[in-house]
Amino acid sequence: MTKLELLERYRAYVDCLNRRDWARLGDHVADEARYNGKTVGLGGYRKMLEGDVAAIPDLVFNIDVLVSDPPVVGARLLFDCTPKGELFGLAVNGRRVSFAENVFYRFADGKIEDVWSVIDQAVVRAQLGLGV
Repeated sequence: MTKLELLERYRAYVDCLNRRDWARLGDHVADEARYNGKTVGLGGYRKMLEGDVAAIPDLVFNIDVLVSDPPVVGARLLFDCTPKGELFGLAVNGRRVSFAENVFYRFADGKIEDVWSVIDQAVVRAQLGLGV
């Protein structure tokens, strides 16, 4: 896959997430997908995303930075949302918070096979007045 094709595949994946089109998630994510080194499979990955959306109904994945070095895509995703209860073990309870995720994806056969994610939880703590 070329850089452009890989970026287009990634944008289609983010669109799938934002539309909550879970039935099409398998078009973008491999059956044996791994998340931060742990094999979760497509089913586990979908369950994780569905749990995120249940906890954060207004969750939208906004691409801030996007780079590609095939077969890897790197992204900085921005979130501005209102979790219903806890987020990262913190009692957010309906307060609006903003944070970023820095994430790398390795594609194989046109699908995401590995995801390595780091979420800026410190900025959420600071917004809640809990320090860093």
